[in-house]
Amino acid sequence: GSGDEPAAALIEISVPVEGELVEPIWELFERHGGGAVLETRVRGPEDGHDGPRESWLRTYVPAGDAEARLRIELGLWHLGRILPIPEATFRPLVEANWAEAWKAHYVAQRIGPFLVVPSWIAPDEAADGAVVLRLDPGMAFGTGQHPTTRLCLAELAGRVGPSTRVLDVGTGSGILAIGAALLGAPPPVALDIDPRAVETALANASANGVALEGRAGTLDALRAEGGSAFDLVLANLLAGIVEALAPDLAAVTAPGGTLIASGILDEQAPDVVAAIERAGFEAPSLRADGDWVAIVAARAGGP
Repeated sequence: GSGDEPAAALIEISVPVEGELVEPIWELFERHGGGAVLETRVRGPEDGHDGPRESWLRTYVPAGDAEARLRIELGLWHLGRILPIPEATFRPLVEANWAEAWKAHYVAQRIGPFLVVPSWIAPDEAADGAVVLRLDPGMAFGTGQHPTTRLCLAELAGRVGPSTRVLDVGTGSGILAIGAALLGAPPPVALDIDPRAVETALANASANGVALEGRAGTLDALRAEGGSAFDLVLANLLAGIVEALAPDLAAVTAPGGTLIASGILDEQAPDVVAAIERAGFEAPSLRADGDWVAIVAARAGGP
């Protein structure tokens, strides 16, 4: 009957995607949903053919949050005026299916030196010499699904050792700081303006058997406390924020230290490069993954 069914806790919003549709819908879901997850099914050789890949982007909004749902619907409608976006499906989920909903869509991912593995998957022989980084998707994102996270993680390889002082600005889930710690860095500083993100990052670090130094606050406050000699500064933010923070990022990077900045679309890269060069970094190199770019720059004045 109607009385004994649990009320829906979340609405799952799914859109079939391919090619150029992925990025704008991802952005929309990241901004107004609880993040985004990309599910790709490949009908493999075990099915007798190497047929088409089918991909969906999904996000989840609280059932009571009509505004978030409306913003996503409006966003999809506007995108649909310029791109051939298939119709979204909306499916109510009760709280109990929340974790299951994510589990259905996650697989281990090989990224640079890492194998990013959700806790419910046993890292088997797939690890094959990789550094296992355990991370569960939750409401706070940064699971290695997004190209900018992948770019930054891959760049950690060969840049981190037992004396590398690492700062992760806007740490989110803590994935980059944890990656650095797993590669042998002393406890990286995980900075975020959202105290909940810092708590999540510390919990995720502990699940990986590494330590972070969590700091809730701004880069400016960290500078004021004299935290200004990091060998490696990670800033996976957004282009406009990296641009605005460029002088602060330079101030916390030791001479000769390295900045890895991302969250930048390729057409935004020239402005960000100009800003970080003005701030005192040498001419950077760029790494691309689809439409996304990571900028790797050394601070002038090193050995």
